[in-house]
Amino acid sequence: MLEDLNAPAYKIASLEIVDLPLIKYVASTRKPMIISTGLANAEEIQEAIEAAREGGCKELAILHCVSSYPAPAVDYNLRTLPDMKKKFGLVMGLSDHTIDNTTAIASVALGASIIEKHVTLDRNGGGADDSFSLEFEQLKELCINSKIAWDSLGKVHYGKKSSEKNNIKFRRSLYFVQQMNAGEVITYNHIRSIRPGFGLKPKYISKLIGMKVKENISPGTAVNWNLIV
Repeated sequence: MLEDLNAPAYKIASLEIVDLPLIKYVASTRKPMIISTGLANAEEIQEAIEAAREGGCKELAILHCVSSYPAPAVDYNLRTLPDMKKKFGLVMGLSDHTIDNTTAIASVALGASIIEKHVTLDRNGGGADDSFSLEFEQLKELCINSKIAWDSLGKVHYGKKSSEKNNIKFRRSLYFVQQMNAGEVITYNHIRSIRPGFGLKPKYISKLIGMKVKENISPGTAVNWNLIV
């Protein structure tokens, strides 16, 4: 029936993960598949993956899942996510049955690329899934906050970020705080670590002591190597 409706992809629910003939049959469509892993151990997950591959599936993802409804966040053990990615080498995500968005958003920080959530028009509607499903505003928040979490991952990067470049002025750095004449020897009385951060870093203060200035220096001048002999 789903093929007649031209379904673009298939989701294997957690309770069907051990139905390997079904997984192979679905995989034979050559369409993308997502397999939820609730109740399954690592061996059963591997068997399901192999069945999908044998059936012809080329685009496969797996979802870490807790098959209770609703599920307590403490049962999710989200540290499993990066291990799943390493162990099975697939795109992975989270099938989240908790009653809010915290667990789902946290999963993004651990590498989840897919989030599955139950959605309802009315949480008090009386349907089987309504009580733990998201309503419109919560779904909207999940979409927005998941995107923010994903964007915040970025890449490994140390040092100033683009949004920080104007805040270097709030760092401390070395400034001359007394009048100095050309050729005069620098002492601790002549320089101090103060704001803004446009002078040499405070770590150089010991190295500067005993050196001489090249020219006359006014108080409030940022220390830099061009002024030092």
